[in-house]
Amino acid sequence: MKKLTCVLALATAFAATNAFAWGNDGHKAVGAIADKLLKGKRAEKMIKEILLPGETLASISVWPDCVKGNWCGPQTPEMLAYVAANPKHSTYHYTDVPFQLAHYHDGDVGTDEDDIVQTLKEAIAVLQGNDNEKTNPHHFTKRQALILLVHMTGDIHQPLHVGAAFVDKTNTFVVPKTKAELDNVSVFDSVGGNNLLMSEEKIAAAEKGAAIPPGEPVPVVEGKPKALTKPFHTYWDVTAVDYAFRRTSVKTYDQFAQAMIDKKPAVAANTGEVTTWPYQWADDSLVVSKEAFKDVVPGVATQQTSKKGTLYYTWPLEVPANYPVPSSDIARTQMTKAGYHLAQALEAIFPDAK
Repeated sequence: MKKLTCVLALATAFAATNAFAWGNDGHKAVGAIADKLLKGKRAEKMIKEILLPGETLASISVWPDCVKGNWCGPQTPEMLAYVAANPKHSTYHYTDVPFQLAHYHDGDVGTDEDDIVQTLKEAIAVLQGNDNEKTNPHHFTKRQALILLVHMTGDIHQPLHVGAAFVDKTNTFVVPKTKAELDNVSVFDSVGGNNLLMSEEKIAAAEKGAAIPPGEPVPVVEGKPKALTKPFHTYWDVTAVDYAFRRTSVKTYDQFAQAMIDKKPAVAANTGEVTTWPYQWADDSLVVSKEAFKDVVPGVATQQTSKKGTLYYTWPLEVPANYPVPSSDIARTQMTKAGYHLAQALEAIFPDAK
């Protein structure tokens, strides 16, 4: 298969530590699907009692990303209090299981007691009313638990938020067997794919070659140089979502949500106790992450220095020339599954009266 050889931009040096699955539009699409599916259900009533007037699952879906900075506007007192009480809140958004593996297991390589699976379990328990020191060690309120459930259900369906890539000294994807192997000497963490770099020029060429419908013009910011590379993680958060919207012939998250529901997708229902569903979602995401990394090959590592003086490595990436098509198909499917799974979880937590 013909490849795209993605090259490093000159003077590219970043230390990406934040991950924003699906971007704003993707997260809102997930929330909007659940909002629509829960119309008239008891769960809708219970959600309204927890949220503030006028809020919806779509509108709160980006809140856990907004607390990471000021890109959504000034931090509110509620956001500041949450950040102060949750110094590790950034780790709630992901887990780092090697993408080659089949299952998430507590305590395995890449997992953490504050990762996305554990956070979702905790949020579900709080909403169920099972709120004690063991089930809710972070002391989430019901409002926080609902916000986290909405956002993290979206996150866990983004394949790079579960399936992580690790690279060895020969620039090959490998599977570390123990946490001790992740020494950044013989085995390196790609930081959720943030340190795997794609060429913007070749992304544009692939988009054209794949006949992706044109999108809205991107505004040019005067004085801001055009980016030459894009982190693989950002491609999945933003670009794949954009392609999914464009290939669905929609412009807004609400239009996307309705279009997906109108298709009546066959989304498999989760089984067992709802607190176990995050494990099922993680395993499903690992399956999908193998597709995300299919025929993707890292190039030669380049040492970089962060603004804080920390050394790290980045790798140029080779991806299939038609990558926009399968990646946007995956994004569309995963956002849809996330919306349906979120609605199913909330119905399980707040079932209709029998």
